[in-house]
Amino acid sequence: MPKRLTVAVSQSYTLPSTSATLSALASTTQEAARQEVDLLLFPEAYLGGYPRTCNFGAAVGSRSGEGREQFLHYFQSAVDLGDTPRGAGDDWVKRKLELPKGQNHRGGGTREELEKVATETGVFLVVGLVERAAGSLYCAAVYVCPREGCVGKRRKVMPTGSERLIWAQGSPSTLKAVTTTIKGVKLTLAAAICWENYMPLLRYSLYSQNINLYLAPTADSRDTWFPLMRTIACESRAFVLSANQCVRRKHLPSWIRDSASEKAESSAASNVTPKLEKTSATPKAQETHQVKISSLDQGTLPKTPEPIPADKPHGVVSPSPLHIGSTPSDLDSRTASPVKQRKDRRRSSNLMPIPDNHFLALPGESAVDESEEQHGTEAKAPADGDDELLCRGGSCIIGPTGEVLKGPLWDVEDGGLLIARDIDFEDCERGRLDLDVAGSYSRNDAFELKVAGLDLNPPP
Repeated sequence: MPKRLTVAVSQSYTLPSTSATLSALASTTQEAARQEVDLLLFPEAYLGGYPRTCNFGAAVGSRSGEGREQFLHYFQSAVDLGDTPRGAGDDWVKRKLELPKGQNHRGGGTREELEKVATETGVFLVVGLVERAAGSLYCAAVYVCPREGCVGKRRKVMPTGSERLIWAQGSPSTLKAVTTTIKGVKLTLAAAICWENYMPLLRYSLYSQNINLYLAPTADSRDTWFPLMRTIACESRAFVLSANQCVRRKHLPSWIRDSASEKAESSAASNVTPKLEKTSATPKAQETHQVKISSLDQGTLPKTPEPIPADKPHGVVSPSPLHIGSTPSDLDSRTASPVKQRKDRRRSSNLMPIPDNHFLALPGESAVDESEEQHGTEAKAPADGDDELLCRGGSCIIGPTGEVLKGPLWDVEDGGLLIARDIDFEDCERGRLDLDVAGSYSRNDAFELKVAGLDLNPPP
C-alpha cells in the first residue's frame, strides 16, 4: 500500500521584526493546511534573519564601534528557545531544564508560538532560525510536531565564511535524526543547513541513520546548489526539500541598509574633485571629461590579440575556443548573464589561435574576480537602490532517485509555497535496490565513520 504524503517548502523572506515574521509564518502555515500539506520547511535563518551584505565592521585585527552596534541589533533579533550554550539535547526537548523563577517556560516564548501554530494547523514544521543562548548565536533548525511539540533541534556545526564571526559552532550531537508518523507513514528526517551539505562526512552521518526525508534550509542560490540537491537525493535515496529566501535590498533590516547608505554617501563625497582657484597668471582652460568604456561592457568580444614574442611567458591551451571547462550552453556569451559575459570575455581575451586548433594563453589577468560572487547568489547587473536582487531563491523538491519534483523557484519573494503532492515514501525503499550508501553499498567492513556524541545507528 503506497505511503503518500504532501510536502512543501516556503520561499519566505524575514520581516523587520520577530513578531511580524512569526505572524507571516502562521499565515503561510495556515495556507499550507488549506492545501492539505502535511510537512512544511522554512528557509535558513528565517526567524532572526540572515544579515546579507553586513560585515559588522570587522577586519583582520580590528572591529568598529558601528559594527558592534549592528551586532547588538542582530543579537536582539535572534530568538531565545530556552536552551543552554552547549545544547541540552533531549533534556531541552522534554522540558527537563530548570524554569526561571515565576515563569512556566524557558526562553522568549518562540518555541511555544511555533508549537501553537503546528497544533492549530496540523502541519509538521521545520523552521530555520537564529538562536540566542547566553552570549552566543547559533544558526539552527527546529522540528515541530503538531501532536508532541518540538521533537528535536539542531545547530549548524560549521558556519560559512563571515558567518563564523557572528554564529558559534553547534555540537555534532545535534545531527541526530528524528522520527515521526504522519497519516500512518513513518518518517525519519534530518536537516543539513546550507553549506553543511558540501561536507561529505556530515551527509554520510545523516544517511547512516536511514533517513527518508532530507531537509536543506539554505541561503545559497548559486548555480551549483540545485545540482547538489539532486546529487544528495540520489545518494541518500530520500526525498530532499530545500528552502531559500528571495531577497531584495529593501528587505534587509534598517540597521544594515542605513549603514550601507551612509557609507555610499561618504564615499561619494570623498570622490568629489575640488575646484581649482582662478588666477590671473594663467588663462582659463576649457574643461573636458572623457569616459573610456572598456570593450568588456560594450556587448562585443575584444579583438584577437597580436602574437606575442617567443621570449614572453605563455602556455598552450587546447582545444576550447572560449574558455576551458565550458558546457555547450556556456559558449554563446551573448545570451549569458552580464557577470558571465564579463568572465567569458576576460578568459577569451587572453587566448590567441595557433595552428592545429590549439590556443595560446597570453600573460595577463584571466582569473575570475571573486568579488563578483556574493554568498547566496551570483552578482547581477546593478539595480536601482532598494530593488537590487541579493538572492534569487531557488527552493526545490527532489525525488529519491534525483528526479526534480518541483522547482527550482526563482525570483518569487512573496512567501510562495512550492508543493509536491502525494509523494510515495515507498519510492525510497525501491531506490535501495541498487544503492544504499550506508548499507549494502558502503563496504562498512573497510570504511567507518565516527561522530563525537552521535549514535549513527538508525533511530527506532
